[in-house]
Amino acid sequence: MKTLKGKIYSFGNNIDTDQIYPGRYLELTDHKDIGTHAMEGVDPDFSRRFERGGVIVAGSNFGCGSSREHAAITLKNAGVAAVFAKSFARIFYRNCINLGLPLIMVPDLDSFGLSEGKEIEVDLAAGILKTEDRVHKFLPLSEDILALIENGGVFSLYRK
Repeated sequence: MKTLKGKIYSFGNNIDTDQIYPGRYLELTDHKDIGTHAMEGVDPDFSRRFERGGVIVAGSNFGCGSSREHAAITLKNAGVAAVFAKSFARIFYRNCINLGLPLIMVPDLDSFGLSEGKEIEVDLAAGILKTEDRVHKFLPLSEDILALIENGGVFSLYRK
């Protein structure tokens, strides 16, 4: 699996699915359009300032709220490379993994000292996150989850 490299975009605790993808856009069906509204409920300028391949870093309970898949779809289609958080809502976690978007839970994420705008490099298989001045270890993703991510999600994997 390739190494992910990108800029950090920071968010706090309890970011819910309506903040990730506001419900007023549920009628949109084109995934490209859906991706332009990522994180709009918590940061209206996110799509404008976000650089594809960026990594979201958040607090606890990221993705809480509604179980609708739109929140996962918007992050994937916006070009988010991965999400690190202290914890995730269970259904949101599964939705993202099923779409091939890596979510990494690090309960002691604060100790990593990650901040908005910092460039990071992530090796999901080895469980290593590097900043310009530090190297951090996290629990690597399982082989099954890595296979889903490498193949673009569960639907792509099963089409093969």
